[in-house]
Amino acid sequence: MSWEKTTVGEIVTTRKGYAFKSSEYVNKGVPVVRVSDYTMDSISDADLKYYPYDEKQNYIDYELHEKDVIVQTVGSWQNNPASVVGKVVRVPYFLEGALLNQNAVKIMPAEGIDNNFLFYRLKTEEFKGHVLGEARGAANQASITLDTIKSFDFLIPDCLTQKKIGNILSKYDELIENNRKQIKLLEETAQRLYKEWFVDLRFPGYEDCKIVDGVPDGWTQKKIFDLGEIITGKTPSTSKEQYYGGNIPFVKIPDMHDCVFPITTEVSLTNEGANTQKNKYIPKNGIMVSCIATVGLVNIAIEPCQTNQQINSIILNNEQDLYYVYSSMKRLKELLEGVGSNGATMTNVNKTKFGKLEVVYPNDELRKLYYNYCKPIFEKIYALSRSIKKLSQARDCLLPKLMSGEIEV
Repeated sequence: MSWEKTTVGEIVTTRKGYAFKSSEYVNKGVPVVRVSDYTMDSISDADLKYYPYDEKQNYIDYELHEKDVIVQTVGSWQNNPASVVGKVVRVPYFLEGALLNQNAVKIMPAEGIDNNFLFYRLKTEEFKGHVLGEARGAANQASITLDTIKSFDFLIPDCLTQKKIGNILSKYDELIENNRKQIKLLEETAQRLYKEWFVDLRFPGYEDCKIVDGVPDGWTQKKIFDLGEIITGKTPSTSKEQYYGGNIPFVKIPDMHDCVFPITTEVSLTNEGANTQKNKYIPKNGIMVSCIATVGLVNIAIEPCQTNQQINSIILNNEQDLYYVYSSMKRLKELLEGVGSNGATMTNVNKTKFGKLEVVYPNDELRKLYYNYCKPIFEKIYALSRSIKKLSQARDCLLPKLMSGEIEV
């Protein structure tokens, strides 16, 4: 098997994203994919913006298709991996036909180049190192040019071998995607029951329940402050290297996308780093809610962790409120956006505003019933989430060995 030296520029064509005006976004339309929507490998639909359908034809050159490869050209330096410049993602099936915003470029393989192989080649540490070595910018923002991307050189095998390598690695991602779909269906099951019981008021025994001022007898309104302690996260000094790289998860908004449990975080803290802010620990089953910029993402802590300042967490007084409060928070996105908008460009729901938000609080019996119904659902979600982590680790271990030819196919 022979491998030949090439550069990205020799085997692809490119298309930069377009600078869509935020003032022209609409509530429903064609999704516009921004760099803030990128996850580690894919794109989240949690905070998409939309452009008018009748305008799409004017921007057809920026249309995206499933499995298109995108490279982020403006972002942060490597000390902030969530938004690092040069991040490589692939378009998921549910964003077929979306439009690509600025600060990113679509990479299209030439004839004879396998798209899967290209994606995984650009996911290697070698490409990441090349990009960061060529990046330019200020302290908080870095950028790369098309020439930076195109100048990356590497060894490439024949087309058949490319396909074999791409297919092997894709099998892992297909299993991961199937797990994510199952998680989404399970979560929708819990949310449907929540809506039926607590929004539509078709809960067990509703026929015999008296309604007082629009609320079933025995139910109350409670502020989030009344449900438990609220902790707003904080970031330990990033200038202290000894604070980072340990075993304590440090949850940030990008870690919260497309998941219920933050099984994997891009940044972790050492004991020394976390202990500089001991009052910021979130225990297992703490409910984390994003409250700055991308608001309304909700996660459940699976182990003691800490978060950054963009997240408010609820440490519940009553453990059996866990799934009810989680589901309630999932429905608060529009309300959070409303209380957080103050004319500024970034939504910001501080601890006080967050704590004063009210939720309907059903009687003990019904909350316990909902907890017992949801418990096996969320246990299955957790098991699938763990499986995703193991599959990702196996894929990432295999990737450099396949790309170097160490493992022949």
